Amino acid sequence: MPRLLKRQEIDHAISSERLYYRIGEVSRITGLKPHVLRYWESEFKVIRPYKGSLQRLYRKKDLDLILKIKKLLYEDGFTIAGAKKKIRNLEKAANKQMKLRLVDKGSNGKDSQLLDAICEELKGIRNMLE
Repeated sequence: MPRLLKRQEIDHAISSERLYYRIGEVSRITGLKPHVLRYWESEFKVIRPYKGSLQRLYRKKDLDLILKIKKLLYEDGFTIAGAKKKIRNLEKAANKQMKLRLVDKGSNGKDSQLLDAICEELKGIRNMLE
C-alpha cells in the first residue's frame, strides 16, 4: 500500500517543474489507489491523462483536479453525481470569468474585433474539417 504524503510533501511533489506524472506517482501523492484513479477517469471526463505510451501520464492540471475531487468526495461528503455537477459549475464559472476578462480588455473595440475575426476563422476551419 502506498505511503500517504503529508500536505507539505504533496505541495513539494506537485510544485516541481515536471510536466507529467505516472499513475503510481499520482497514487502516492493523492493517497488513492490506481484503480480508483482509472475509475475516476471514466466518471469525470475532465481528467484526461495522456495515454500514448505504456503508462498514463497526468499533467499538473489533472493532479490538481484529482485532489479537488478527492476533497469533494471524501471530506465534503459529495456523491459522484454531486461532485460532477460541482466540477462542471466550477469550470463554467472559470470560463465565464475568462470571457469577462476578454470583454474588459476588448473595451477599446480593436481587441474585440480581432477576437471576432479569429472566432470566425476558427469556425471556418472547423467546418472544413467536418
